[in-house]
Amino acid sequence: MKNNFIHKLFIVAIISAFCINGFAGPRSKRGLSAAPELLIPVGSIGTSLSGSNLANVTGVEAIYWNPSGLATVNSNTGEVIFSHQKYIADIDVNYFAGAYKLGSIGNIGVSVKALGFGDIEVTTVDAPEGTGETFSPTYITLGLTYARAMTDRILFGTNVKLITERITNESATGVAFDFGLQYIVGKSGLKFGVALKNLGPSMRFDGPDLEGFYQPEGTPGGTRNEPRRVTLGDFELPTSLSLGISYDLGVGKNNGVTFNALFQNNSYSPDDYSLGLEYNFKKIFYLRGAYNFDQDFFESTEARDDRLWGPTFGAGLRYTFGNVNVSFDYAYRYVSKNAFSQNQFFTLGLGF
Repeated sequence: MKNNFIHKLFIVAIISAFCINGFAGPRSKRGLSAAPELLIPVGSIGTSLSGSNLANVTGVEAIYWNPSGLATVNSNTGEVIFSHQKYIADIDVNYFAGAYKLGSIGNIGVSVKALGFGDIEVTTVDAPEGTGETFSPTYITLGLTYARAMTDRILFGTNVKLITERITNESATGVAFDFGLQYIVGKSGLKFGVALKNLGPSMRFDGPDLEGFYQPEGTPGGTRNEPRRVTLGDFELPTSLSLGISYDLGVGKNNGVTFNALFQNNSYSPDDYSLGLEYNFKKIFYLRGAYNFDQDFFESTEARDDRLWGPTFGAGLRYTFGNVNVSFDYAYRYVSKNAFSQNQFFTLGLGF
C-alpha cells in the first residue's frame, strides 16, 4: 500500500508539471523577483549539464539541483564539496555543502552559498565621485536538507533555506523551500525527476536609512520637520517547477553515455529547456556538455542573439585514496554578452 501511494504521488507531480506549462512568468516580470542569488547555479556537474541531470543528479551536489539525489550518499560517514566560481561582473560565488548518512532514517545535508561583491565606493549627491568610504553587500543562503530512499526506486528530498541580504544598513530576510523526487525505472537505465524550488513568502528590504525628517509640503519656513519613512515593496521568490528525464546508453563495459533532458516552468521568466550529454570512462574520467534555451529562442533571430547564456561544457575526475573518494570537476558556461566575463566553476568533492 505504501509503495502504491508513493507511485501515485510521483505520477501526480509529473502531471502537475505538464498542467502548469501555460503559466510561465510574463516578460513584464523579468528581473523583478526577490533573492536572484537563488538562481545562480553551484557545483560543476549540474552547471556543465545546464541542470538537465535533474533526474539522475546524485550526492551532495544534488542539494541545489534536486534534493532527492542526496539520498544516494552511501559513504561510511558522509560527503562534502567546495565550489568556487567567478560570476558576471566579477562577483565571487562560494559554496560549501556536506551530508551525513543516518542509516535507515535518511541523509541530512547542510549548505552555505555566499556572494562576494568586493568593495563598492560610496557616492552621494554632494560627492558623486565618491566620499572615500566603501561598502560591501552581503548575500548569504543557508540550507538544511533531508533526503531518503522511500523504496529501491523512489527517492525523496527537501530543502529549507534561510536567505539573508544586506546592503549598507538595509537588509531583507526570507525563507524558501525545495521539494524533489527521483524515480528509477528498474534496470532499464531510465530515470525521471521532479523538483519544485524556491517556494516561500515574499521578501522586503528595510532599515534605518529609509527613515528621515522632512518639512511638510506647503508649510512656511521654520516649520518643524516631521518624521517620514519610505516603505519598499514586496518581491516574490523566483519559484520554478522542473521535470527531467535521463537515460543511460549501453555502449560497452568501460564506457558510459547518459542523455539528459529538462523542462522548467519559471514564475518570472519564460520556460526553460535543457539538453545534456555525459560520457564517462570507467566512471573515473567524465566529459559533459549541454545547451539551454527558452521559449523566446523559437520566436526570432533577434531573441536568440539577445540571450545572455550559451552552451556549457565540463570535465571531471574520480579517484579513491584509501577510504577517501576524491572528485574534481570543472564547468565552463559561455556568456554571450561581451560586457561580462565567461563563467568558470571549480568543485572539489570528498567522500569519507
